[in-house]
Amino acid sequence: MANSGTSGDRGPGREAVLDPALAAKLRAWWAHRQWLDGAHQGASAGEVLAASGWARSVGGAAPYLGLFARAGLGRAAVDAAVAALEVHELPSARGCTYLLPAVDFALGLAAGAGAPEADITSAAKHLGVTRDEVEKLCLAITDALSPDRPLDPPAIREAVGGAVRGLGEAGKKRGTSTTLPLALGLLQARGQIRRVPVNGRLDQQRYGYVDWDQPVKGSAAELAQRYFAWAAPASVKHFRWFSGFTAATAKAALAPLELTPLPGTDLLLPVELAEEFQGFTAPADPQYALLAGIDGIHLLHRDLSRLVDPADARRSVPAAKGGRVFGSEADPQTHIVVDRGRIVGFWEYDSEQREIVHQLFVPPDAALREAIGRTEAFVREELGDARGFSLDSPRSRAPKIAAMRAAADRG
Repeated sequence: MANSGTSGDRGPGREAVLDPALAAKLRAWWAHRQWLDGAHQGASAGEVLAASGWARSVGGAAPYLGLFARAGLGRAAVDAAVAALEVHELPSARGCTYLLPAVDFALGLAAGAGAPEADITSAAKHLGVTRDEVEKLCLAITDALSPDRPLDPPAIREAVGGAVRGLGEAGKKRGTSTTLPLALGLLQARGQIRRVPVNGRLDQQRYGYVDWDQPVKGSAAELAQRYFAWAAPASVKHFRWFSGFTAATAKAALAPLELTPLPGTDLLLPVELAEEFQGFTAPADPQYALLAGIDGIHLLHRDLSRLVDPADARRSVPAAKGGRVFGSEADPQTHIVVDRGRIVGFWEYDSEQREIVHQLFVPPDAALREAIGRTEAFVREELGDARGFSLDSPRSRAPKIAAMRAAADRG
């Protein structure tokens, strides 16, 4: 599957300001399509991800929080689904790691296939790595691995001996100290090996690798079809952000799809959803969910202004320097509270006090207090913490927690 042209996590940029009534309807619709309306309790992890979209996974609590909010799934149920290969973390769109349902393993790998090739090209240019030595290392790794006994990177290095080469100071500066990550990335993208959490948990980045035989197949049009089923109405820019496709590849991917424009916007949706969207009415009652800042409700489009009321856009980012405000951010700098698609608060977990600390944009009613309490109990009893990403820690988030507490005290 062709991609490239954009990479990493750069967003699509700001979209046109929408009529407030349409903006509220769109938010509620996106939340509905994202299964954040409370209607799917008890669904499996695979069902949630197939219907609402792949979940970005960066060694934090985001997948657990998203599956808990959408289907009430506890950690044990999610970990069991991972162990049974009903869902799995794989390098996918833009080469980034997502939690995917089994039905999308082949497509996800195809979507991310270009990333390790780009890494090897860069290493060849800047570090003198040859394609031949990477391929020979790949063979040595697959010979060393078995399907059921994970080896961590130190054990793999020991098993393959001299096939791994150190890349010196130049490699360290470029974030590639040996040739091993290049080979592991290539083998994962080919579906020949998979990465397994050492303790079965998605929120602790310690991994081993096992042998695998997963087909890699899928077209750009298939990815586009999936994306617009999860994220529509969405713009071409939104799709390019998610996929990492060039303008030409995105245009070709969208050509077979029957997409219709939403009048007055640059947003598109499949024709089979147009009538349903037309008749959709935003729920009158709140539908609260506590999510990670990288949850799909935001990250499928990565256009934060869609989910933020204009008055809330002027709110200070907790503990941010330089007077930064929420509306100026590409991504939330905290976990988020949402109601019918609108972000209505920030939150973090205080692991010392074992409680959620929040800064709300709306007066808390009984439903919001219940949602906070339910999520707090889940984090405390099943996760122990709610890290935003792998390097997040109680110490690093302490300033944000203090800022949120101070804001709450001010009322």
